[in-house]
Amino acid sequence: MEKITLAYPARRTLSGQALAGVVGSGDMEVLYRADSSASLNITITTSVDNSKARWDALFSRLAELTELPAGQLVIHDFGATPGVARIRIEQVFEEVNHA
Repeated sequence: MEKITLAYPARRTLSGQALAGVVGSGDMEVLYRADSSASLNITITTSVDNSKARWDALFSRLAELTELPAGQLVIHDFGATPGVARIRIEQVFEEVNHA
């Protein structure tokens, strides 16, 4: 198991919290909690060693395509593909945005 921490500047604010995915599915779970900080702070626990570059690339791409919200993002990854990871991350942002 590897623990990765990342931070990206936030370009919008949300309120609330959300959960997408289920750890027991063998996939991943993403938990998001909005706050009033100036960044999106990300903590990833993954079963895939040496994957920091992959996660950094994913969030760099998301930051280019969308305005990342301020808050805390906790990801429990058990080998999900980058496509599934992006879907789960976008799901929690969408859920909080429409709450």
